[in-house]
Amino acid sequence: MAASKFMFATGIENSYPTIQLPNGTIKRVDELEKTGHYQHWQQDFELVKEMGIEFLRYGPPYYRTHVGPDQYDWEFTDLTFNRLRELNITPIVDLCHFGVPDWMGGFLNPDFPRLFASYCRAFTLRFPYIQLYTPINEIYVAAMFSAQNGWWNDRKASDRDFVTALKTICKANVLGMLAILEVQPEATFIQSESSEYFHTETPSMLEKAHHMNEKRFLSLDLTYGYPVSVTMYEFLLDNGMTRDEYHWFGQTDIKAKCVMGNDYYRTNEHLLCSDGSVQPAGDMFGYYVVTKQYYDRYRLPVMHTETNLADPQAVNWLKRQWANAHRLKQDGVPLIGFTWYSLLDQVDWDTALREDNNRVNPLGLYDLNRKIRPVGVAYKALIESWKDVLEQESYGIHLNYR
Repeated sequence: MAASKFMFATGIENSYPTIQLPNGTIKRVDELEKTGHYQHWQQDFELVKEMGIEFLRYGPPYYRTHVGPDQYDWEFTDLTFNRLRELNITPIVDLCHFGVPDWMGGFLNPDFPRLFASYCRAFTLRFPYIQLYTPINEIYVAAMFSAQNGWWNDRKASDRDFVTALKTICKANVLGMLAILEVQPEATFIQSESSEYFHTETPSMLEKAHHMNEKRFLSLDLTYGYPVSVTMYEFLLDNGMTRDEYHWFGQTDIKAKCVMGNDYYRTNEHLLCSDGSVQPAGDMFGYYVVTKQYYDRYRLPVMHTETNLADPQAVNWLKRQWANAHRLKQDGVPLIGFTWYSLLDQVDWDTALREDNNRVNPLGLYDLNRKIRPVGVAYKALIESWKDVLEQESYGIHLNYR
């Protein structure tokens, strides 16, 4: 069945980075486990249907599925993806979400791109009918948290480690897309990426803000082969990227198969203070302004791929994000979808998964007892009232899903 429609979506949060606990041990933080999805996945998919949502950001737990070089455990993946097909829910397949298998080490492993491409090819061969993919989720965040801030996975904290992680993850992302296209030439890639902006408190921070506002684009610049600024080129080369490595990204020509996915949260805008610290700025600009900056740079179709806010502010936040997204669409930006992320409440994201507190964050359309939240009621009503109007638009994702 072919379809062209605006993509109202949600996602099932499936982060799985490793962190170091206070006692020095390493722990895998698996959100699918913490939210009970492994036990309740059938009910969770029914909740997606109950919402009237046809598109689901979802992926198998990479670290449990890619069990060795060219070795895969597809048991859970077969169950879940076959059920999604039965329910006529279109997955946007999230193949790597903030972590890699233990045997692979971390994002600094130079073999990661080759190994990940093999995984992407194997997945696509198993599910050749699937068209929509996010090969690697939020590359900028994965590289920052793992190799600049020292929080996750490799737990490094330097510019050189950041650049090494960034170039490795971006190369894996591109090779993964190419591997998928070899099997499914109709694939479309919706690159879910964090939309950032850095404000300045004082003029003394202008130079640093400019650097950070260029740095935020690097993951998409490399993925799409967009020429970086001179200062960013120097930053990359000064921190270990070679000229050949940089120019490789400009030769892949993958951009035509891509949709730019923009994630926006209240924490995505930052304030550089006069003492050099960075503080959350709130939504000073908002989704419209920040996403327009990304669109003006890359000129790709756009999908709003993540947002949320905790109760009791969630419903108002949903209304504001939809108003921003719809205005962007009315002003000529080819916006093809909107996402509340995620279906269920999350766990320990109040510390960016750095602490194993098992603290529930009330961010979902449903709570962890699978009871609908007020924002779930509001999002269901929003979809019902807008879907027919938006389907009259002349552009959208074209699917041959059945």
